[in-house]
Amino acid sequence: MTRKAFILIDADNFYCSCERVWRPELWNKPVVVAGSGDGCVIARSPEAKSLGIKMSDPVHLVREEHWRSGLIICSANFPLYGDLSSRMMRTIAPLVPALTVYSIDEAFCLCDGMSDDQLHQVAVQIRARVLAWCGLGTGAGIGPTPTLAKLAS
Repeated sequence: MTRKAFILIDADNFYCSCERVWRPELWNKPVVVAGSGDGCVIARSPEAKSLGIKMSDPVHLVREEHWRSGLIICSANFPLYGDLSSRMMRTIAPLVPALTVYSIDEAFCLCDGMSDDQLHQVAVQIRARVLAWCGLGTGAGIGPTPTLAKLAS
């Protein structure tokens, strides 16, 4: 019986990362993405997180409190996020035996029968290729079940 193995690939701060791919001037700046109607924060860059901005914070309060920090507020651009998600998944697919898209920024790679070293090498290769081809940083978790791979990520 072959050993079951899953690699979960998860894009970092996906909506903010997509905005940065589209607008490179946003790199290293605090960025939040506002949801439909620009009511609440639905994504934060690491720099925005360090300002104490939380998910679901009202955008009008965030704007008032953090305007001096150079905070950039982006309206959600779901067509852009969908396009980059599709590119990310198409970039990963040729590198693994089977791919299951889990969400807009996550996919499970089924890699049954691979050794620990092979799993590590595939995960490193996926992360490098997604960064080079799509401009998106990713994390990877490896486990014998999807749940444990998610936990490892």
